Amino acid sequence: MVSGERVTLELAETFVISRGASDTEDVVQVEIRHNDVRGYGEAAPMDRYGESAESALIYVKENAELLGDEPYALDEVMARLPAREFAARAAIDAALHDLQGKLLGQPVWRLLGLGPSGPPTSWTIWLGDPDDMARRAESVRGRFRRLKLKLGARDGFDVERVRAVRGVAHVPLQIDVNEAWTIDEALDALPQLATLGVEYCEQPLPAGDPSGAQLKQSSPIPIYVDEDCHTLSDVVACADCAHGINIKLAKSGGIREAVRMVHAARSLGLGCMLGCMIESGLGIAAGAQIASLFDHIDLDSNLLIAHDPWPGVSFVDGVQLPSDEPGLGVHQVLAAR
Repeated sequence: MVSGERVTLELAETFVISRGASDTEDVVQVEIRHNDVRGYGEAAPMDRYGESAESALIYVKENAELLGDEPYALDEVMARLPAREFAARAAIDAALHDLQGKLLGQPVWRLLGLGPSGPPTSWTIWLGDPDDMARRAESVRGRFRRLKLKLGARDGFDVERVRAVRGVAHVPLQIDVNEAWTIDEALDALPQLATLGVEYCEQPLPAGDPSGAQLKQSSPIPIYVDEDCHTLSDVVACADCAHGINIKLAKSGGIREAVRMVHAARSLGLGCMLGCMIESGLGIAAGAQIASLFDHIDLDSNLLIAHDPWPGVSFVDGVQLPSDEPGLGVHQVLAAR
């Protein structure tokens, strides 16, 4: 039996990127029952990719019968589902992994043959004035071992934003431009950012920009693509315009596709970053199961929301650690009224 629901997560503070600002985020949560065992999964549909909570729920309802009654044949089950509404697919995929882990009494990371620990997660410093971003970076000093700065305000002050944060933060910095630069802006900014010790730049150009190959050749720091890379079929083309890819379960369709993408990327010499949307601990728990496969981790969104209804992922010395409990290892806790 399969069911889905729309859940609105409230952010602790307004989250700002180059495309806009938000105080809440809608996610879709899926429950799959097999006998008396229940598996849960979550993902955040994105307007940027033509998906919504409503379209995701329709997908879950329309394709419920295709899941069948064999919770161990995950590849076969996912292959039966239409290749669209990837956030909905990711929620189903996570719920199936959670269910399988509970049936077998093992955490998902162990069933996948992986270790539990990946690199430290970055903490997102959302877009604002340079002084404001520096203040927010200073407020988490000592708690996070990486900072990811959202840039792309189109006001000419992006380098100053990074310089201001660098003045108060002595940890590795990463930047995410969310498609907001032109090739000329990128060629001007990236050498300056290299002197500030920025580790890599994520999606500086709009997805599909023909200048991507030129920027890859000219950039003094690695270029990672996000909006350019969704599923396995995108990975080969990304090798022409980037040094690495950002894999998100809600874009790829889930854990199984994400693992395939990592292996393909490694064969092409690409670095791999694991990202997230605004999700609760349920969505983050799914990502944390495969974090050991990645060079860079950005799994902080459960720490950005006002109340995490699915605790269980442990934040230890900057690392988001999955539970040793069966499945995804998180349990729903309702907010106090």
